[in-house]
Amino acid sequence: MNDSDAKLKKLIVVGDRVLIKPKKISNKTKAGLFLPPGYQEKEEIQTGFVVKIGPGYPIPLPSDDFNESWKKSEEKIKYIPLQAKEGDLAIFLQKGAIEIIFNDEKYFIVSQNSILLLEREEEMFV
Repeated sequence: MNDSDAKLKKLIVVGDRVLIKPKKISNKTKAGLFLPPGYQEKEEIQTGFVVKIGPGYPIPLPSDDFNESWKKSEEKIKYIPLQAKEGDLAIFLQKGAIEIIFNDEKYFIVSQNSILLLEREEEMFV
């Protein structure tokens, strides 16, 4: 594991958010036309790889009405997990994404509801 991966492991993605590293896009079209700098960033739809995911959608558990101080305090929140998994290729709406720079790399923080499609290498329907 290199230093960059170690620093990335320290990031904690919260809630229903996903950390996506944008896919490198060629600066020319299939026909060979060169696109101006910044063209891809202006697109409404982006593509990238899921690097980290949050725990999911929080759902509170019913709490007891009385406090028993002798009981261990437990976390009162459970989560509905996200569909996205690390390594998935995600197609997402640029409008719902927040761009960040971490270790000189560009990433997007995207809410799961901004993800339009996921492509997973492993067989989903076995």
